[in-house]
Amino acid sequence: MNSTPRAESHPSLPPGCPQLLVVLSAGLGLLLWGVAATRHGLLQSNAYDLGLFDQWAWLIGSEAAPISSMEQVHVLADHGAWMLYLAGGAYRMLPSLHWLLGSQALALSFTALPIWWLAEQAGLTRRRCWLICSLWWLQPVVFNAALFDFHPETWVMPAFALAIWAERSNRPRLWFGLLLMMLGCRDGLVLITSGIAINLAWRRRWRWSLAAGGLSGGWLLILSRWLYPLLRNGEGPKAASRMFSHLGGDPTTVLSGLDWGGGAEYLLLLCLPCIALWRRASLSTLLIGLPLVLVNLLSASASYRTLVHHYSLPLAMVAVVACIDGLRRQPEPQRGFPWMLCWAVACWLALAKPWFFTGPYLARLPQMQAVQEAKALIQQEDAVLTTSYLVPQLSQRTTISFPKKKQSMPHDAAAWNVLLLNPSDPGWGSSRKVQKSLLTQAKDRNWTCRSWPSGLELCRAPAAAEQQPRRGNAPSDSHPTP
Repeated sequence: MNSTPRAESHPSLPPGCPQLLVVLSAGLGLLLWGVAATRHGLLQSNAYDLGLFDQWAWLIGSEAAPISSMEQVHVLADHGAWMLYLAGGAYRMLPSLHWLLGSQALALSFTALPIWWLAEQAGLTRRRCWLICSLWWLQPVVFNAALFDFHPETWVMPAFALAIWAERSNRPRLWFGLLLMMLGCRDGLVLITSGIAINLAWRRRWRWSLAAGGLSGGWLLILSRWLYPLLRNGEGPKAASRMFSHLGGDPTTVLSGLDWGGGAEYLLLLCLPCIALWRRASLSTLLIGLPLVLVNLLSASASYRTLVHHYSLPLAMVAVVACIDGLRRQPEPQRGFPWMLCWAVACWLALAKPWFFTGPYLARLPQMQAVQEAKALIQQEDAVLTTSYLVPQLSQRTTISFPKKKQSMPHDAAAWNVLLLNPSDPGWGSSRKVQKSLLTQAKDRNWTCRSWPSGLELCRAPAAAEQQPRRGNAPSDSHPTP
């Protein structure tokens, strides 16, 4: 059980890696970036979370207070993600959400480099090193996370793999710094650092385990007792109450209310791509994912128990590293048919979502021309209320949001001066009834409106409509300005 590595058995610095691996990582990263950009261009990205993070990064880059107009939350009060200030610096040079999409795609693809170092560290042959990197690239949740908007924890997947390498190479300072970087991208990654502490305790690396556990507990205390209350007017973390509010009551009630069938299916899908390579030696590494798996199973939201969203992304890393440990002492058979690689490809085809581009992602093609025309009529300083899937198209502004269910027109008429809605396709979190009500109220207040055959409608408050010609945007005969 005590698998503490000897410092002299590992190099002090990461070894090199094949040039082909770097080229493939770059190529796959660009491909993932292109796929994510295409999805965004097809109006399939959403306010949560691409629009949310794009607005925060734009506000930081503009040196404005980074408080979301959708959630009225400071960027650090969301998930304690101080690493987003790096994105703000990039936005200062060039404000574009492709900083987010591109960096996410490249981070996920280049995670193969520290995974290669881990495989070499374990003494795997070159052929098996390639297999392990391929297993990472073919994890369904890796592709789906790159596709599904943007989430900052994707940035630190290389740091996660390198932290495992650093611990096994007895590099405590590098290891601790990488854990800090992980926590700076999402508070939820404290579940992974806690899992690392469990893994180290299992292996009787007590000092390392105490360091990881102390960092996890200390970061939680800083967030819950100081940072979140300071930035939320005394409130603590919202995610915990939202995820576990259903767990109140006696243990019998809690257990009977859990989604046992969905949980079992989730565990099966998690294990499916890699379980064939796990061995007894993989157990301690699998313990790293235990806290995150438990939280996902107990969460009220079923989205935590799918491979479509980003919530299981760190578990893909755990699964791949467990394969390295499983292969460490296994003799390599003579060259034959690559069954494991074929199995990984089959799992990717079944569980990844590239086929969405053949149907679901094409649903808004009829709206694209109308959306482009409407965007041209919206000014930078406008306060826009629009559908969730149009928020990322317009999120680089101070005030933007989307109409949620049971929401009415704000009492303060000055809160919004532009509505861009489509009751026939209200998008996530809204409804046809809400959007039709908002448009009716706008027309009753003499807002100037324009509609398109796709169902899209743009309404502008009278004061803004009077000012628009003075900004050099006088209406033409064929396209009257709202």
